[in-house]
Amino acid sequence: MEPTASTTPNAPILTVSGLSIGFDETVIQHDLSFEVSRGSIFAIMGGSGSGKSTLLKALIGLLRPTAGSIHVGDEDYWAADEERRARIDQGFGVLFQRGALWSSMTVADNVALPLRLLSSLDEGSIRSLVKLKLALVGLDAASDDMPSALSGGMTKRAGLARALALDPAILMLDEPSAGLDPISSKRLDDLIRELRDGFGMTVVMVSHELASLLDICDDGIFLDADSKTAIAHGSPAQMRDSCDHPTVRAFMHRDGAAPAEQVSRP
Repeated sequence: MEPTASTTPNAPILTVSGLSIGFDETVIQHDLSFEVSRGSIFAIMGGSGSGKSTLLKALIGLLRPTAGSIHVGDEDYWAADEERRARIDQGFGVLFQRGALWSSMTVADNVALPLRLLSSLDEGSIRSLVKLKLALVGLDAASDDMPSALSGGMTKRAGLARALALDPAILMLDEPSAGLDPISSKRLDDLIRELRDGFGMTVVMVSHELASLLDICDDGIFLDADSKTAIAHGSPAQMRDSCDHPTVRAFMHRDGAAPAEQVSRP
């Protein structure tokens, strides 16, 4: 389902304002404010333990924030009732870090699951859509395979096909390249870019993979585990070339690459 369109031209598809997240008395991140533009590939960056995946859980409705708001289009997600949030959720396609495929189902049945649960389509239409989604990610020949027969890259692509089942407006990806070899990672990056360019999808991606971040992301935030907030905002390339915060610099230059120029932190 398409998030409610704003009357403001070029309005962001996601707006996060003063967001704090945590568990009980433990603060994971606080005072997060950022916008995700429609059609962008937005990166959530940071070191281990900084709260990247926890933030993603708040964005997709799996964790209620302790403060602040998340607007999807014009709608305040956490101010909506449960039924309305469930409808908004259908505009999200989610790829979890390990694919999260049901091991007892074939690849095709995994992709068909959200269609069977959340649509009124007949079985013939569902089978046709599943075939289309698997072809889109290059897995049409693996429809009858069990998840245990898939390689790491194939598992990620199968999970992506399932995330695409309901034609979401926003793809939420948790470490999509984690554990993949460089060739498989590059193929997945290319596929993500093609989905954005070809279908106008917005992508929000948690990642610490520098090659992927620099190759496909055009905006993002950097979460800091020490200060427990965002310490930089911009594209990964801008952070690599222009941010002088030592934590960001250590992250963006851990491959030994020198920055293009030195200017003040955004």
